Amino acid sequence: MTNDTAPTIECTVVVGIDRSHSSKAALDWAAQQARLTDSPLAAIATWEWPTSYGAMIPWPDNVDFEADVRIVLQQSVDQVLGADHRAEVTQRVVHGHPTPALEDALRDAALLVVGSRRHGGFAAMLLGSVSEFLATHAHCLVVMVRGDEKPAD
Repeated sequence: MTNDTAPTIECTVVVGIDRSHSSKAALDWAAQQARLTDSPLAAIATWEWPTSYGAMIPWPDNVDFEADVRIVLQQSVDQVLGADHRAEVTQRVVHGHPTPALEDALRDAALLVVGSRRHGGFAAMLLGSVSEFLATHAHCLVVMVRGDEKPAD
């Protein structure tokens, strides 16, 4: 007996988002790749409590870092893809450092896309710590997209 229909395997394209222009360039690249391969797209942003080095920082009651990052993520998606395309992207905000958060998100991913911030001179040849770790430890393909030198919004 032959099976004429091959099983479909969803291979998610995951993109890491922060406030940088290179992450917006990565989102644009990832969205195009997801469309070309008919793959789901997941955009992930992370947040952490600011380091206080043992000093107690009195935060106002209305400080909500997670909500702030959620707004940054939504604005990035709207700016790059347009508000009409929000449904094309699964958006996740994760508490923690970007490296383990993105690594954890790769369990069902076929591709990770991250921005790589451009620096001048010798530093331009180096990767950031997050992109370097993920490029060497991810179990899927990793694409690093360099944005131009525009400052983040």
